Amino acid sequence: MPAVPAVPDLTTQPRPVYVIGAGPGGLAAAAALRARGVRAVVVEKSDAVGASWRAHYDRLRLHTTRRLSALPGLAVPRRFGRWVARADVVRYLEKYAEFHELELVTGVEVNRIERATDANGDGEGWTLYAGGGRVLAARAVVVATGFNHTPALPDWPGRDGYPGRLLHASEYRDPAPYAGLDVLVVGVGNTGAEIAVDLAEGGAARVRLAVRTAPHIVRRSSLGWPAQRSAILVRRLPVRFVDRLGALIAKATVPDLSAYGLPRPDTGLYSRVREGAIPVQDVGLINAVRRGAVEPVAAVAGFDGAEVEFADGSRITPDVVIAATGYRRALEGLVGHLGVLDERGRPRVHGARTPSGAPDLYFTGFTNPISGMFREMALDAERIAKAVARRRPAPRRRAREGGDGSARTRRRVG
Repeated sequence: MPAVPAVPDLTTQPRPVYVIGAGPGGLAAAAALRARGVRAVVVEKSDAVGASWRAHYDRLRLHTTRRLSALPGLAVPRRFGRWVARADVVRYLEKYAEFHELELVTGVEVNRIERATDANGDGEGWTLYAGGGRVLAARAVVVATGFNHTPALPDWPGRDGYPGRLLHASEYRDPAPYAGLDVLVVGVGNTGAEIAVDLAEGGAARVRLAVRTAPHIVRRSSLGWPAQRSAILVRRLPVRFVDRLGALIAKATVPDLSAYGLPRPDTGLYSRVREGAIPVQDVGLINAVRRGAVEPVAAVAGFDGAEVEFADGSRITPDVVIAATGYRRALEGLVGHLGVLDERGRPRVHGARTPSGAPDLYFTGFTNPISGMFREMALDAERIAKAVARRRPAPRRRAREGGDGSARTRRRVG
Protein backbone atom coordinates (compact mmCIF):
# COMPACT_ATOMS: atom_id res chain seq x y z
CA MET A 1 0.00 0.00 0.00
CA PRO A 2 1.42 3.45 -0.86
CA ALA A 3 2.64 5.61 1.99
CA VAL A 4 0.26 8.26 3.28
CA PRO A 5 1.58 11.69 2.20
CA ALA A 6 2.92 14.04 4.86
CA VAL A 7 0.38 16.57 6.06
CA PRO A 8 1.41 20.16 5.32
CA ASP A 9 0.71 22.92 7.83
CA LEU A 10 -2.29 24.69 6.32
CA THR A 11 -3.54 26.51 9.39
CA THR A 12 -1.90 29.82 8.44
CA GLN A 13 -3.89 30.06 5.20
CA PRO A 14 -7.28 31.62 6.04
CA ARG A 15 -8.00 32.23 2.33
CA PRO A 16 -7.61 28.88 0.61
CA VAL A 17 -7.65 28.05 -3.05
CA TYR A 18 -11.20 26.98 -3.85
CA VAL A 19 -11.60 24.16 -6.36
CA ILE A 20 -15.08 24.05 -7.87
CA GLY A 21 -16.05 20.49 -8.76
CA ALA A 22 -15.12 17.12 -7.24
CA GLY A 23 -14.61 15.20 -10.44
CA PRO A 24 -11.20 13.86 -11.48
CA GLY A 25 -9.93 17.29 -12.58
CA GLY A 26 -10.90 19.02 -9.36
CA LEU A 27 -9.61 16.26 -7.09
CA ALA A 28 -6.32 16.11 -8.97
CA ALA A 29 -5.84 19.86 -8.69
CA ALA A 30 -6.62 19.84 -4.96
CA ALA A 31 -4.20 16.98 -4.30
CA ALA A 32 -1.41 18.63 -6.29
CA LEU A 33 -1.94 21.92 -4.46
CA ARG A 34 -1.91 20.21 -1.09
CA ALA A 35 1.30 18.40 -1.98
CA ARG A 36 2.92 21.83 -2.42
CA GLY A 37 1.64 23.05 0.92
CA VAL A 38 -1.21 25.11 -0.51
CA ARG A 39 -4.55 24.78 1.23
CA ALA A 40 -7.26 23.77 -1.25
CA VAL A 41 -10.95 23.33 -0.50
CA VAL A 42 -13.08 21.41 -3.00
CA VAL A 43 -16.69 22.57 -3.31
CA GLU A 44 -19.08 20.12 -4.97
CA LYS A 45 -22.77 20.70 -5.67
CA SER A 46 -23.71 17.00 -5.47
CA ASP A 47 -23.40 14.83 -2.37
CA ALA A 48 -20.31 12.85 -3.43
CA VAL A 49 -17.20 12.93 -5.59
CA GLY A 50 -17.35 11.83 -9.23
CA ALA A 51 -20.98 12.81 -9.78
CA SER A 52 -20.80 12.66 -13.58
CA TRP A 53 -19.13 9.24 -13.50
CA ARG A 54 -21.80 7.94 -11.18
CA ALA A 55 -24.43 9.02 -13.72
CA HIS A 56 -22.88 7.43 -16.82
CA TYR A 57 -24.23 4.24 -18.39
CA ASP A 58 -23.14 0.97 -16.80
CA ARG A 59 -21.23 -0.39 -19.79
CA LEU A 60 -18.81 2.54 -19.94
CA ARG A 61 -15.10 1.99 -19.46
CA LEU A 62 -12.21 4.37 -19.71
CA HIS A 63 -10.91 4.42 -23.28
CA THR A 64 -7.47 5.12 -21.87
CA THR A 65 -5.30 2.58 -20.11
CA ARG A 66 -5.16 2.17 -16.38
CA ARG A 67 -1.46 3.12 -16.24
CA LEU A 68 -1.99 6.34 -18.20
CA SER A 69 -5.14 7.39 -16.34
CA ALA A 70 -3.82 7.78 -12.78
CA LEU A 71 -4.16 11.13 -11.06
CA PRO A 72 -1.21 12.67 -9.16
CA GLY A 73 -0.04 10.71 -6.15
CA LEU A 74 -2.09 7.52 -6.44
CA ALA A 75 -1.99 4.71 -9.00
CA VAL A 76 -5.17 3.08 -10.25
CA PRO A 77 -5.35 -0.42 -8.65
CA ARG A 78 -4.10 -3.22 -10.87
CA ARG A 79 -7.19 -5.29 -10.07
CA PHE A 80 -9.34 -2.81 -12.02
CA GLY A 81 -7.84 -4.16 -15.26
CA ARG A 82 -6.44 -2.40 -18.28
CA TRP A 83 -9.67 -0.64 -19.27
CA VAL A 84 -11.23 0.61 -16.05
CA ALA A 85 -15.00 0.21 -15.66
CA ARG A 86 -17.26 3.10 -14.71
CA ALA A 87 -17.97 1.75 -11.23
CA ASP A 88 -14.26 1.28 -10.58
CA VAL A 89 -13.54 4.85 -11.70
CA VAL A 90 -15.96 5.99 -9.00
CA ARG A 91 -14.22 3.77 -6.43
CA TYR A 92 -10.86 5.18 -7.43
CA LEU A 93 -12.05 8.78 -7.08
CA GLU A 94 -13.49 8.02 -3.64
CA LYS A 95 -10.22 6.44 -2.54
CA TYR A 96 -8.25 9.32 -4.06
CA ALA A 97 -10.07 11.94 -1.97
CA GLU A 98 -9.64 9.83 1.17
CA PHE A 99 -5.98 8.99 0.56
CA HIS A 100 -5.00 12.63 0.03
CA GLU A 101 -7.23 13.76 2.92
CA LEU A 102 -8.76 16.45 0.76
CA GLU A 103 -10.91 19.17 2.29
CA LEU A 104 -14.25 18.54 0.65
CA VAL A 105 -17.55 20.39 1.00
CA THR A 106 -20.47 18.67 -0.70
CA GLY A 107 -24.01 19.81 -1.36
CA VAL A 108 -22.94 23.40 -2.06
CA GLU A 109 -23.13 24.96 -5.52
CA VAL A 110 -21.02 27.99 -6.42
CA ASN A 111 -23.14 30.24 -8.63
CA ARG A 112 -20.89 33.20 -9.39
CA ILE A 113 -17.27 34.27 -9.09
CA GLU A 114 -16.28 37.92 -8.69
CA ARG A 115 -12.94 39.64 -8.35
CA ALA A 116 -12.36 40.57 -4.70
CA THR A 117 -12.21 44.29 -3.90
CA ASP A 118 -11.27 46.35 -0.88
CA ALA A 119 -12.49 49.74 0.28
CA ASN A 120 -10.52 51.43 -2.52
CA GLY A 121 -12.04 49.24 -5.19
CA ASP A 122 -8.85 47.24 -5.59
CA GLY A 123 -7.83 43.88 -4.22
CA GLU A 124 -6.57 40.45 -5.00
CA GLY A 125 -8.15 37.05 -4.88
CA TRP A 126 -11.74 36.13 -5.58
CA THR A 127 -15.15 36.12 -3.93
CA LEU A 128 -17.39 33.12 -4.52
CA TYR A 129 -21.15 33.32 -4.12
CA ALA A 130 -22.67 29.96 -3.30
CA GLY A 131 -26.03 28.47 -2.40
CA GLY A 132 -27.55 29.25 0.96
CA GLY A 133 -26.18 32.78 0.91
CA ARG A 134 -22.61 31.62 1.41
CA VAL A 135 -19.83 34.04 0.46
CA LEU A 136 -16.35 32.53 0.24
CA ALA A 137 -13.03 34.36 0.06
CA ALA A 138 -10.39 32.70 -2.10
CA ARG A 139 -6.77 33.53 -2.90
CA ALA A 140 -7.24 31.63 -6.18
CA VAL A 141 -9.92 29.56 -7.88
CA VAL A 142 -9.72 26.41 -9.98
CA VAL A 143 -12.87 25.81 -12.03
CA ALA A 144 -13.32 22.09 -12.65
CA THR A 145 -17.05 21.74 -13.15
CA GLY A 146 -16.61 19.28 -15.96
CA PHE A 147 -16.70 18.71 -19.71
CA ASN A 148 -20.01 16.83 -19.42
CA HIS A 149 -21.91 19.36 -17.33
CA THR A 150 -25.32 20.09 -18.86
CA PRO A 151 -26.98 17.76 -21.41
CA ALA A 152 -27.52 19.41 -24.80
CA LEU A 153 -30.67 18.40 -26.69
CA PRO A 154 -31.10 19.90 -30.18
CA ASP A 155 -34.21 21.97 -30.79
CA TRP A 156 -35.41 19.80 -33.66
CA PRO A 157 -38.53 21.00 -35.51
CA GLY A 158 -41.57 19.20 -34.12
CA ARG A 159 -39.64 17.85 -31.13
CA ASP A 160 -42.15 19.08 -28.54
CA GLY A 161 -45.00 17.30 -30.27
CA TYR A 162 -43.29 13.91 -30.48
CA PRO A 163 -45.49 11.40 -28.60
CA GLY A 164 -42.80 8.73 -28.28
CA ARG A 165 -40.09 8.54 -25.65
CA LEU A 166 -37.23 10.97 -26.26
CA LEU A 167 -34.32 11.08 -23.81
CA HIS A 168 -30.78 12.36 -23.66
CA ALA A 169 -27.96 9.82 -23.42
CA SER A 170 -27.26 11.08 -19.90
CA GLU A 171 -30.47 9.30 -18.83
CA TYR A 172 -29.46 5.94 -20.33
CA ARG A 173 -28.11 3.30 -17.93
CA ASP A 174 -28.49 -0.18 -19.43
CA PRO A 175 -30.37 -1.93 -22.25
CA ALA A 176 -32.91 -3.83 -20.14
CA PRO A 177 -35.76 -1.27 -20.43
CA TYR A 178 -35.41 -1.28 -24.24
CA ALA A 179 -35.55 -5.03 -24.87
CA GLY A 180 -37.86 -5.77 -27.81
CA LEU A 181 -38.14 -2.10 -28.81
CA ASP A 182 -37.21 -0.17 -31.96
CA VAL A 183 -34.60 2.37 -30.83
CA LEU A 184 -33.01 5.26 -32.70
CA VAL A 185 -29.71 6.55 -31.30
CA VAL A 186 -28.81 10.03 -32.54
CA GLY A 187 -25.11 10.90 -32.65
CA VAL A 188 -22.11 8.81 -33.55
CA GLY A 189 -19.57 9.98 -31.01
CA ASN A 190 -18.13 7.51 -28.53
CA THR A 191 -21.24 7.68 -26.34
CA GLY A 192 -23.74 7.16 -29.15
CA ALA A 193 -21.72 4.35 -30.71
CA GLU A 194 -21.35 2.50 -27.43
CA ILE A 195 -24.99 2.89 -26.42
CA ALA A 196 -26.06 1.57 -29.84
CA VAL A 197 -23.87 -1.52 -29.40
CA ASP A 198 -25.12 -1.98 -25.85
CA LEU A 199 -28.73 -1.89 -27.05
CA ALA A 200 -28.06 -4.33 -29.89
CA GLU A 201 -26.36 -6.78 -27.54
CA GLY A 202 -28.97 -6.24 -24.84
CA GLY A 203 -32.06 -7.33 -26.75
CA ALA A 204 -33.46 -4.29 -28.56
CA ALA A 205 -35.55 -5.38 -31.53
CA ARG A 206 -33.92 -2.87 -33.88
CA VAL A 207 -31.18 -0.27 -33.41
CA ARG A 208 -30.51 2.56 -35.83
CA LEU A 209 -27.75 5.10 -35.47
CA ALA A 210 -28.27 8.56 -36.95
CA VAL A 211 -25.05 9.96 -38.42
CA ARG A 212 -24.58 13.61 -39.37
CA THR A 213 -20.85 13.41 -40.11
CA ALA A 214 -19.04 10.12 -40.63
CA PRO A 215 -16.61 9.62 -37.72
CA HIS A 216 -13.05 8.41 -37.65
CA ILE A 217 -13.07 4.96 -36.06
CA VAL A 218 -9.92 3.62 -34.40
CA ARG A 219 -9.14 0.35 -32.70
CA ARG A 220 -8.79 0.84 -28.97
CA SER A 221 -5.78 -1.44 -29.09
CA SER A 222 -3.88 -3.18 -31.90
CA LEU A 223 -1.54 -6.07 -31.11
CA GLY A 224 -1.46 -4.91 -27.51
CA TRP A 225 -0.53 -1.32 -28.41
CA PRO A 226 -3.23 1.12 -27.16
CA ALA A 227 -4.40 3.92 -29.42
CA GLN A 228 -3.76 6.33 -26.55
CA ARG A 229 -0.01 5.79 -26.75
CA SER A 230 -0.04 6.59 -30.45
CA ALA A 231 -2.04 9.73 -29.70
CA ILE A 232 0.51 10.85 -27.13
CA LEU A 233 3.35 10.33 -29.61
CA VAL A 234 1.76 12.31 -32.45
CA ARG A 235 -0.10 15.10 -30.68
CA ARG A 236 2.76 17.59 -31.14
CA LEU A 237 3.41 16.69 -34.78
CA PRO A 238 2.11 18.70 -37.79
CA VAL A 239 -1.59 18.21 -38.43
CA ARG A 240 -1.18 17.21 -42.09
CA PHE A 241 1.39 14.57 -41.21
CA VAL A 242 -0.84 13.03 -38.54
CA ASP A 243 -3.82 13.13 -40.93
CA ARG A 244 -1.86 11.13 -43.52
CA LEU A 245 -0.55 8.71 -40.92
CA GLY A 246 -4.05 8.25 -39.48
CA ALA A 247 -5.45 7.46 -42.94
CA LEU A 248 -2.82 4.77 -43.50
CA ILE A 249 -3.45 3.18 -40.11
CA ALA A 250 -7.22 3.25 -40.66
CA LYS A 251 -6.93 1.45 -44.00
CA ALA A 252 -4.76 -1.21 -42.37
CA THR A 253 -6.84 -1.78 -39.24
CA VAL A 254 -10.44 -0.63 -39.85
CA PRO A 255 -12.62 -2.14 -42.62
CA ASP A 256 -14.43 0.13 -45.05
CA LEU A 257 -18.04 0.37 -43.87
CA SER A 258 -19.30 2.47 -46.81
CA ALA A 259 -21.57 -0.32 -48.01
CA TYR A 260 -23.29 -0.26 -44.61
CA GLY A 261 -23.90 3.50 -44.63
CA LEU A 262 -20.80 4.52 -42.68
CA PRO A 263 -18.19 5.79 -45.17
CA ARG A 264 -14.67 6.85 -44.33
CA PRO A 265 -14.48 10.55 -43.42
CA ASP A 266 -13.24 12.99 -46.05
CA THR A 267 -11.47 15.13 -43.42
CA GLY A 268 -8.25 14.06 -41.71
CA LEU A 269 -8.35 12.53 -38.25
CA TYR A 270 -6.20 15.16 -36.52
CA SER A 271 -7.87 18.00 -38.39
CA ARG A 272 -11.15 16.80 -36.91
CA VAL A 273 -9.60 16.51 -33.46
CA ARG A 274 -8.47 20.13 -33.65
CA GLU A 275 -12.11 21.03 -34.34
CA GLY A 276 -13.21 19.14 -31.23
CA ALA A 277 -14.26 15.80 -32.78
CA ILE A 278 -12.54 12.89 -31.03
CA PRO A 279 -12.27 9.57 -32.95
CA VAL A 280 -14.67 6.80 -32.03
CA GLN A 281 -12.87 3.97 -30.30
CA ASP A 282 -14.24 0.66 -31.46
CA VAL A 283 -15.77 -1.31 -28.61
CA GLY A 284 -18.01 -3.42 -30.86
CA LEU A 285 -19.42 -0.91 -33.36
CA ILE A 286 -17.60 -2.32 -36.41
CA ASN A 287 -18.88 -5.85 -35.89
CA ALA A 288 -22.37 -4.64 -34.98
CA VAL A 289 -22.63 -2.61 -38.19
CA ARG A 290 -21.26 -5.41 -40.37
CA ARG A 291 -23.73 -7.96 -39.06
CA GLY A 292 -26.67 -5.52 -39.30
CA ALA A 293 -27.27 -5.26 -35.55
CA VAL A 294 -26.70 -1.50 -35.72
CA GLU A 295 -27.96 0.30 -38.85
CA PRO A 296 -26.43 3.69 -39.73
CA VAL A 297 -29.03 6.16 -41.06
CA ALA A 298 -29.01 9.81 -42.10
CA ALA A 299 -29.00 12.76 -39.71
CA VAL A 300 -32.25 13.69 -37.96
CA ALA A 301 -33.97 16.66 -39.59
CA GLY A 302 -37.00 16.87 -37.30
CA PHE A 303 -40.15 15.22 -36.02
CA ASP A 304 -43.62 14.98 -37.57
CA GLY A 305 -46.00 13.54 -35.04
CA ALA A 306 -44.75 10.06 -34.19
CA GLU A 307 -42.37 10.03 -37.15
CA VAL A 308 -38.72 10.98 -37.21
CA GLU A 309 -37.65 12.73 -40.41
CA PHE A 310 -34.13 12.28 -41.77
CA ALA A 311 -32.00 14.59 -43.89
CA ASP A 312 -32.34 12.24 -46.88
CA GLY A 313 -36.15 12.47 -46.77
CA SER A 314 -36.78 9.07 -45.23
CA ARG A 315 -38.93 8.57 -42.15
CA ILE A 316 -39.27 6.02 -39.38
CA THR A 317 -41.50 5.53 -36.32
CA PRO A 318 -39.25 4.30 -33.52
CA ASP A 319 -40.41 3.44 -30.02
CA VAL A 320 -37.58 5.36 -28.38
CA VAL A 321 -35.13 8.08 -29.44
CA ILE A 322 -31.90 8.42 -27.46
CA ALA A 323 -30.02 11.65 -28.20
CA ALA A 324 -26.26 11.24 -27.74
CA THR A 325 -25.87 14.88 -28.71
CA GLY A 326 -23.28 16.06 -26.23
CA TYR A 327 -23.15 18.53 -23.39
CA ARG A 328 -22.71 22.23 -22.71
CA ARG A 329 -20.03 23.50 -20.34
CA ALA A 330 -22.63 25.89 -18.80
CA LEU A 331 -20.04 28.35 -17.47
CA GLU A 332 -21.85 31.53 -18.46
CA GLY A 333 -23.53 32.17 -15.11
CA LEU A 334 -20.40 31.34 -13.16
CA VAL A 335 -17.74 33.31 -15.06
CA GLY A 336 -19.35 34.61 -18.26
CA HIS A 337 -19.29 38.21 -16.99
CA LEU A 338 -15.50 38.07 -16.59
CA GLY A 339 -14.78 37.87 -20.32
CA VAL A 340 -12.89 34.58 -19.97
CA LEU A 341 -15.01 32.45 -22.33
CA ASP A 342 -14.87 32.16 -26.10
CA GLU A 343 -17.82 32.42 -28.48
CA ARG A 344 -18.73 28.76 -27.80
CA GLY A 345 -18.77 29.20 -24.04
CA ARG A 346 -15.44 27.45 -23.45
CA PRO A 347 -12.58 28.82 -21.33
CA ARG A 348 -10.10 30.73 -23.47
CA VAL A 349 -7.18 29.18 -21.58
CA HIS A 350 -6.69 26.13 -19.40
CA GLY A 351 -4.12 24.59 -17.11
CA ALA A 352 -1.48 26.88 -15.64
CA ARG A 353 -2.40 29.80 -17.90
CA THR A 354 -4.83 32.36 -16.51
CA PRO A 355 -7.09 34.60 -18.59
CA SER A 356 -6.03 38.14 -19.34
CA GLY A 357 -7.38 40.37 -16.58
CA ALA A 358 -8.26 37.40 -14.35
CA PRO A 359 -5.13 36.38 -12.41
CA ASP A 360 -5.39 33.38 -10.10
CA LEU A 361 -8.35 31.97 -12.02
CA TYR A 362 -7.63 28.55 -13.52
CA PHE A 363 -9.61 26.06 -15.60
CA THR A 364 -9.13 22.32 -15.98
CA GLY A 365 -11.08 19.52 -17.64
CA PHE A 366 -12.73 21.54 -20.39
CA THR A 367 -10.85 20.02 -23.30
CA ASN A 368 -11.18 16.53 -24.74
CA PRO A 369 -7.61 15.77 -25.87
CA ILE A 370 -6.70 12.89 -28.12
CA SER A 371 -4.11 11.77 -25.57
CA GLY A 372 -6.70 11.10 -22.85
CA MET A 373 -8.65 13.40 -20.55
CA PHE A 374 -7.50 11.85 -17.26
CA ARG A 375 -3.86 12.08 -18.32
CA GLU A 376 -4.17 15.71 -19.34
CA MET A 377 -6.05 16.65 -16.17
CA ALA A 378 -3.26 15.07 -14.13
CA LEU A 379 -0.69 17.15 -16.01
CA ASP A 380 -2.82 20.28 -15.66
CA ALA A 381 -3.12 19.71 -11.91
CA GLU A 382 0.65 19.69 -11.43
CA ARG A 383 1.08 22.80 -13.57
CA ILE A 384 -1.68 24.69 -11.78
CA ALA A 385 -0.26 23.78 -8.37
CA LYS A 386 3.19 24.94 -9.41
CA ALA A 387 1.83 28.24 -10.73
CA VAL A 388 -0.23 28.90 -7.59
CA ALA A 389 2.64 28.04 -5.24
CA ARG A 390 5.00 30.26 -7.19
CA ARG A 391 2.72 33.29 -6.82
CA ARG A 392 2.79 33.03 -3.03
CA PRO A 393 5.31 31.05 -0.93
CA ALA A 394 3.82 27.97 0.65
CA PRO A 395 4.10 27.43 4.43
CA ARG A 396 6.67 25.10 5.92
CA ARG A 397 5.65 21.44 6.12
CA ARG A 398 5.51 19.60 9.38
CA ALA A 399 5.36 15.91 10.18
CA ARG A 400 2.03 14.23 10.91
CA GLU A 401 2.91 13.82 14.61
CA GLY A 402 4.23 17.37 15.10
CA GLY A 403 2.73 20.84 14.86
CA ASP A 404 0.57 22.85 17.18
CA GLY A 405 -2.42 20.52 17.17
CA SER A 406 -4.68 23.00 15.37
CA ALA A 407 -7.81 21.41 13.99
CA ARG A 408 -8.29 20.99 10.24
CA THR A 409 -11.73 20.18 8.93
CA ARG A 410 -11.79 17.38 6.38
CA ARG A 411 -14.49 15.09 5.19
CA ARG A 412 -13.49 11.54 4.43
CA VAL A 413 -15.03 10.07 1.33
CA GLY A 414 -15.59 6.39 0.60
